[in-house]
Amino acid sequence: MPDLLLSIKREVDADPRPGRFLLTGSARLLGLRDLPDALPGRSETIELWPLSQGEIERSADGFVDSAFLNGPDLKVPRSRLRRADYLNRALRGGYPEAVHRPTHRRRARFFESYISDLINRDVRLISDIERPTDMRRLLNVLCGRMAGLAVIDNLSRDLGLPRNTVKRYVDLLDLVYVVRRIPAWSSNATTRAIATPKLLVVDSGLGAHLAGLTPARTTDITAPVGPLLENFVLGELARQLTWSEEPARLYHYRDRDNVEVDGILERASGEVIGIEVKAAETVRADDFRGLQHLARKLGDRLIAGYVLYAGQETLPFGERMRALPLSALWEATADA
Repeated sequence: MPDLLLSIKREVDADPRPGRFLLTGSARLLGLRDLPDALPGRSETIELWPLSQGEIERSADGFVDSAFLNGPDLKVPRSRLRRADYLNRALRGGYPEAVHRPTHRRRARFFESYISDLINRDVRLISDIERPTDMRRLLNVLCGRMAGLAVIDNLSRDLGLPRNTVKRYVDLLDLVYVVRRIPAWSSNATTRAIATPKLLVVDSGLGAHLAGLTPARTTDITAPVGPLLENFVLGELARQLTWSEEPARLYHYRDRDNVEVDGILERASGEVIGIEVKAAETVRADDFRGLQHLARKLGDRLIAGYVLYAGQETLPFGERMRALPLSALWEATADA
């Protein structure tokens, strides 16, 4: 009921006390078409992501603030978790209902019901989609390529759907908080950077389910666990940015020479934290290739480069370069 906003605007203008109206929904309000008024200066938008690991564990979730504050001196406890533990967390995701269900089979039922209701009800309430089955096919493909580049032409060709249809469906999935685009990062010092965004599945558990990943499948050497853990890490960073004291934005970097960095946190002053994600329990110097490239290009603008991996120790790899266990995301604190 978009016209409801005009009545709310009238009420707020007459009595501007904050907190009189709470508007909740499963779609990004300001992205809806035919909205008569966006209530500029009269409203505040709070996006609720699925639960973070810190919220589930009741820990600090202070990685972003700690990284900018401490740089390469950031310290985290030796992790008690191993690769299988991290994969299980990624498969579980952060939807409260999924977190509360004790087995993968029961979580799978929730994910299937959730996505079916979302496509057949919520999406169709905000837009006419000709064939819901095509959107489901698209979503399965997107989840199979989670944390990859969102190249619309490739998706269109692989699915046999018109490019405009694919683009509209991806926009709708973004509107209802299923996927999120992470913009490409570039600066004057990195002019060969490409501009294609990376596609993040908002909940790694849902993404894993739609990609056909199960606890048993992740033990297969051919299973795409690297993209799953990358999506998991980027999602945790995106959650933290909604409450961190440090105002920063999340990007990814890739250039025409295929040098890439999975995640880049940049604050308003232009200083940068670089983040690589590795699914292995060991780290090699070559894993820092993209981060070292950034260090050469940016100089002192790069505060630190971290490789987050499935091992247990914090390891130095040269000036400003550190390997950290993935648990640093929810065990690091700003005063570490």
